[in-house]
Amino acid sequence: MNRRMLTKEDEAATGSDEIEVRREDQDNINKFSRLHQRETLLEEELKTKQKDKEDLEEVSTELELADEDDLIPYKIGDSFVSLPLPEVQDLLSTSTGKIDQEVEKLEEKLKKVREEMGQLKVVLYARFGRSINLET
Repeated sequence: MNRRMLTKEDEAATGSDEIEVRREDQDNINKFSRLHQRETLLEEELKTKQKDKEDLEEVSTELELADEDDLIPYKIGDSFVSLPLPEVQDLLSTSTGKIDQEVEKLEEKLKKVREEMGQLKVVLYARFGRSINLET
């Protein structure tokens, strides 16, 4: 980690006096930390869902080359079942739709978390200036 030393100008800008950390400040710092952890988890889950969607779209594209009369193995739970092509295409379409809804919900949650983090940044930087680092 690259840390830089505060210059005399930086110290003057933040004030030479130590800023007392109140209980409210510590609560805000802790809340920011929890939100950051949640943001990280949501981002990972979102990436996974987007990858799943890409995989389903790739399979759907490949199935366009299959014959209408072919039976296609489709995984349901832990087993594969051979189903007619149109039925597999409908199942893939339904799965893609569900993933789209899940992605939309995750993006909305992520947006709310980031908005709340932004509000906390404003409060904490106003209180502590450069003496606190909230960049993630």
